[in-house]
Amino acid sequence: MTARIAAVDLGATSGRVITARVGDGLLDLTEVHRFPNRPVEVSGTLHWDILGLYRDVLDGLAQAGTGISSVGIDSWAVDYGLLDASGALLGNPVHYRDDRTEAVIDDVHAKISPERLYAVNGLQFLPFNTLYQLAAERLLDRAETMLLIPDLLAYWLTGERGAEATNASTTGLYDASTGAWSAEVVGALGIPAGLLPELRQPGSPSGLLKAATGLPGVPLTAVASHDTASAVAAVPATDANFAYISCGTWSLAGVELPAPIRTEASRTANFTNEAGVDGTVRYLRNVMGMWLVSESMRVWGMPSSELPALLAAAAEVPGPRSVVDPNDPSFMQPGDMPSRIAAYCSRTGQAVPGTRAETVRCIMDSLALAHRAVLREAAALSGRRIDAVHLVGGGSRNALLCQLTADATGLPVIAGPAEATALGNIGMQARALGLIPDLPSLRALIAETQPLARYFPSTPETPWLDAASRLESFTTV
Repeated sequence: MTARIAAVDLGATSGRVITARVGDGLLDLTEVHRFPNRPVEVSGTLHWDILGLYRDVLDGLAQAGTGISSVGIDSWAVDYGLLDASGALLGNPVHYRDDRTEAVIDDVHAKISPERLYAVNGLQFLPFNTLYQLAAERLLDRAETMLLIPDLLAYWLTGERGAEATNASTTGLYDASTGAWSAEVVGALGIPAGLLPELRQPGSPSGLLKAATGLPGVPLTAVASHDTASAVAAVPATDANFAYISCGTWSLAGVELPAPIRTEASRTANFTNEAGVDGTVRYLRNVMGMWLVSESMRVWGMPSSELPALLAAAAEVPGPRSVVDPNDPSFMQPGDMPSRIAAYCSRTGQAVPGTRAETVRCIMDSLALAHRAVLREAAALSGRRIDAVHLVGGGSRNALLCQLTADATGLPVIAGPAEATALGNIGMQARALGLIPDLPSLRALIAETQPLARYFPSTPETPWLDAASRLESFTTV
């Protein structure tokens, strides 16, 4: 049996609709519609253009054509839309890079301590986690339902409300032990009863598409709707001793575990426990990823098509020379990233990048060093041996970053698939249709059908040890 499946895959800077043919030994993808995802600032607040995204989703589904057996949606995490009692949207969703939560974090922690939050939800502290956004929300008293971005689009497509569990696990309102919304956290924060919809698991039905989609009656299937959860489901690993890096706007680096780790050491190391497919836990830490490059290119007025040439020039620059902490708060907001990187290097007494190639090499070395730090901590905290690193997502096309990650970690890097998120999305739908029996079978099919590249450590460890020592001295001052 062969089926055609459509995946709506929304990233922080672009979205696309992809169709796939799936069958015995068959998994091929066709991108039918790609579109930009451009935030909009209004009166000092940064928003997502959710109506524009919805229009593009409809356009993509129309271009998918007939014969589609299922559709699934994934996106970035933490952001949401609020619906009133009539089901109308209360304002465009606010972007996680908006700074509105800065004023409420202490208030949240006064109601429930960071230690208790971690004991319940197991999440790393990120100032934009949903619970902080809700604490800063001005429209909460008018809201009846909160829907995360994929669930909001699913509601518009089908009329059915729900909350997919892997994405719900990123909100801070989810209990990592029970797999349900946390009554303790919700109560402590005074979140209105009934705001959070019923949870759905990946693979469960989410309603039938309306006529306006052009695919009336086609089932919408809940996938691992947090894009990282879908990407990790698509890691083409053949054994358990692997680490993953889902690399795009963010680098999400960690290991897959059967149960959460919520020790104090894990909390202070700022590791997160997010829900994965089939009861797995994505034990990881966020690293500000290719955002540093894309924002630099925006400032330089360079189109994305010039990235390969820029990376080639960066590969000619010796390194690691100057390094930054990618998660430094100065890099969070949109703005003049090259100047911020130069200021960081100057402030820490390092050579200041003088060319675009030197700036990009600084970023690449810094990301590789961050990957090294996160994976070593993940292994130490979890007790999991790491024999290889699977680097998936758009960053897998970046040969320089893949090689530097192999050099910095001292581990082989298997790069690909680049379309891991879409493949994980499609894989969960295929399983719901009975085409793939389980997660190991999905990973085996991806390993068999998708192009992969391998990188092996090729430089001495000493320069990376020196760079790691320097960076640690900057971040502990």
